Amino acid sequence: MPALPRPASGPGARYTPRAATSRPRSRAARYIDVAALSRHLTERDVWLARMVHEHKVLTSHQITRLAFGALRTAQRRLLTLHQLGVLDSFRPLAQTGSAPEHYTLGPAGASFLASSAGCDLTEVGWHSTRIGRIAYSPSLGHDLGVNELLTHLAAHTRTTPGHQLTLWLSARSCARRWGDLIRPDAYAHWQANGQLLPFFLEYDTGSESLARVEAKLPGYAAFATTTGTSPALLLHTRTESHAQLLRRRLAVPARELGLTVATSSADFTTSTPWGPWWSPLPPGDTRRTTLAGLTAHWPSLTPATGLDPTDADTALTLPVPPLPPALGGTA
Repeated sequence: MPALPRPASGPGARYTPRAATSRPRSRAARYIDVAALSRHLTERDVWLARMVHEHKVLTSHQITRLAFGALRTAQRRLLTLHQLGVLDSFRPLAQTGSAPEHYTLGPAGASFLASSAGCDLTEVGWHSTRIGRIAYSPSLGHDLGVNELLTHLAAHTRTTPGHQLTLWLSARSCARRWGDLIRPDAYAHWQANGQLLPFFLEYDTGSESLARVEAKLPGYAAFATTTGTSPALLLHTRTESHAQLLRRRLAVPARELGLTVATSSADFTTSTPWGPWWSPLPPGDTRRTTLAGLTAHWPSLTPATGLDPTDADTALTLPVPPLPPALGGTA
């Protein structure tokens, strides 16, 4: 099997190509009784099933960060959910040490979500080969990197009053809403001390050329013109040297298109993406600032349209809260 492409560092860097292995599941878990299953699930379990459906794959560390106080506590509950078939899991081989367990939606979880939404299982998009497709996907490192950044933001709100990630849409949800114009890797609302930063995220692992990133800008400009809204565009790169190349390439077209763009890299944002690591493109002050500082730098930002529920929405297409209900965003 040919080697999978992977970044030199950061999320996904240590994965090597081999068959993903899932922990064995009892024979009883293969026969799904949704009514019986629902008696075993807490509100947090249901939220977690929706989260892995929305964001495709989350590691045990990311799940712990969002919903549990300790890794051991999370692992015990995740094992139970795996045995029930709510979640599937795999652990890729790492070059050194061991990779964390990776969780995706399992067969019982997919059936439960379909029943809750009043739709067919096919509408959930689950298939028995899904876990293998995710494990072997060349975009696994990219997807984990996006989720790493956003889970750190969401978890920060648990311990920092006045800071809150109130909305987090996956690339799939973004494509469903705005795919005719733009296809960002995520869309989110970050609130700090009463100020709102609505932003699109483009997460670059270094696999895209500068020209390809530049080619995305007219779409964002068209989105702003068409919808009359102006979220920020945050570009996150693998290294700061690449971010500097990107800044030089994009400064003029971003200014000509009237876009509000800021850059940062994994060299700074590994565990504190809300911190003073974001540098706006000119014109104006280009010094590094926090996410909250970007709202002061760009006072005219407005949230994107297409976020309100419509008659076409189901429980599967509505946004999933970034934190489970029991935590309420602050616990």
